[in-house]
Amino acid sequence: MEPTSTSASVYPRAVLFDLLTALLDSWTVWNAAAASEEKGRAWRARYLQLTYGCGAYQPYEDLVRKAARDTGLPDSAPMALEDHWDQLPPWDGARELLGALRSHCKLAVVTNCSRRLGMRAAALMGIPWDVVVTSEEAGYYKPDPRPYRMALERLGVDARDAAFVAGSGYDMFGTAAVGLRTFWHNRVGLALPAGAAAPEVQAATLQPALPWLQSFNAGAPAPR
Repeated sequence: MEPTSTSASVYPRAVLFDLLTALLDSWTVWNAAAASEEKGRAWRARYLQLTYGCGAYQPYEDLVRKAARDTGLPDSAPMALEDHWDQLPPWDGARELLGALRSHCKLAVVTNCSRRLGMRAAALMGIPWDVVVTSEEAGYYKPDPRPYRMALERLGVDARDAAFVAGSGYDMFGTAAVGLRTFWHNRVGLALPAGAAAPEVQAATLQPALPWLQSFNAGAPAPR
């Protein structure tokens, strides 16, 4: 799908999305699998440490299981997470945002996940994605630049003509390296990691994303 000439003057040619935090509420499912929010956050924090530190791709499911064990959770926790994978709920406004963009931009996912689980999660949004890139396919986890670059190459779009909607502050390392202007959907109010570039826009909901994208090439100040 190519954007129309009218939309191309204001919208980016493509919008890339983090999936499991920016569009889907994976926090709730992780916490339920861990039996509490405190345990779920500790488990997820350890998983993030493992992915950001592992270099070349290691199986997503293995890292999730190792993180559970490292934080004192039983093997039933990662099993419960996968059992409820197809129940990951979209954040409010996520489907509406994608619907509003669909006729104006190419849409892609760049997600830290196995291809098997990533494709299942992407399907929950109910749209025909132009491109879905998982860390398994790219061979590296975000924020390594390679997953973002793979998505751009598959889309046939330069970074300067694309936007990224992040769910994690760590995405800012990767998008800065690639040159992607970034909106951070910081739903749970996390601090920006030390040394990360600030996003162009940060918000606790997806609502400001659409006006930001609508003025992407208009030369107007980004809404905050």
